[in-house]
Amino acid sequence: MIGPLFAIIGFLWGYLVARRRGGKTVDRLQYGAGFAIAFGLFGTLLGIALARYLGAA
Repeated sequence: MIGPLFAIIGFLWGYLVARRRGGKTVDRLQYGAGFAIAFGLFGTLLGIALARYLGAA
């Protein structure tokens, strides 16, 4: 559940970064996708680590 949430946050952040830098729509979507992949991967690993640490089955 943490992974998809982080991916959405990452997409929004990447989109806003590209918009602030003056990127076109395609640039904004590319930044959003890149940030979403990176944040989603981090969120997934964080979820796995928390599950192992907290002993969830």
